[in-house]
Amino acid sequence: PPLPGPGGPGPAEVGLGALPAELRVAVRALVGDLDVLFAALGLREESFAVGALSRVVAAELASYAPARNRRRTAANKASVVFVDRTLDLAGAVGHHGDNLAEKILSVLPKLPGHKTDVMVNMVELTALQTTDETCSIIAPGCLAQPNDPAAKALWESFMNLKQKEAVMEARRHLVEAASRENLPIKMSMGRVTPEQLSSYIQLFRNNLKALENHCGLLQLVLATVQTLKHPQTSKWDNFLAFERLLLQTIGESEMPSVLNQLLPMIKSYNERTKDDYTCEDFLVLLVYMYSVVGEIKSGKELDAAEEEVKKALVKAICDEPEPSPLLQKIS
Repeated sequence: PPLPGPGGPGPAEVGLGALPAELRVAVRALVGDLDVLFAALGLREESFAVGALSRVVAAELASYAPARNRRRTAANKASVVFVDRTLDLAGAVGHHGDNLAEKILSVLPKLPGHKTDVMVNMVELTALQTTDETCSIIAPGCLAQPNDPAAKALWESFMNLKQKEAVMEARRHLVEAASRENLPIKMSMGRVTPEQLSSYIQLFRNNLKALENHCGLLQLVLATVQTLKHPQTSKWDNFLAFERLLLQTIGESEMPSVLNQLLPMIKSYNERTKDDYTCEDFLVLLVYMYSVVGEIKSGKELDAAEEEVKKALVKAICDEPEPSPLLQKIS
């Protein structure tokens, strides 16, 4: 909604006085900077706000004395929209839909020196026998295959199709490549499994020419196999289900009841199984929760629920035998 103009309600009425002292100082500094910018542009603005903090900033600007003076003489009209960015956090920590590309990028280790590509273990294409997943004798593969049209088309499928359809596309590309190389492949119908894809990949292992011709495609299919077998993949699906349930619950319940539902799931290291959430997982869930919930009504019930979650998280973090770098930094 439009914010009150000059002479309307003051900033305290829309919440500036309720902010912590440091944030009040930051808001006033931001308003001063915005006023300088709008003065340089000769703007007479009408402010709109989406979100609680945006409304505070816009209201403070509306009642800021230098800004009122500027608006009396400015020549150019403008509409300014202030938008809270908390949902950006939900985008960063959320698990979005049934997408194979996102799972590959999240689950497999990052390619050294890169932020948007991953290491694909290539040992399966060699005669080397090792159970060491961190084996570094063989150079890793990756997702970027700009010189391989089939691999580029498959990667597009990973990004645009649902996981089930994308995995079927991986099998189809692999079968077509094997057929072109006259490899003894038997096409099977039905559900695609990681084991089935691995068996197809094995056909290329002893044929160096076929390996060279389809190396890019094989790297993407190996990335698929390793992602589907990765223990984090099942946890990804659990995250997605929990987030969907959370959105429904938040719509029907207050934040304290949501936190109370979360509390029993916070377990210390000795109590956890491989399917339980770790401390880092809970931090991700909490960021997601507080990002999507919007404005929260404060009160004794919320304070008590938050305090219990804090205690449980602190205990879980302190009980970690080998805290991760993130937990060490938080500690």
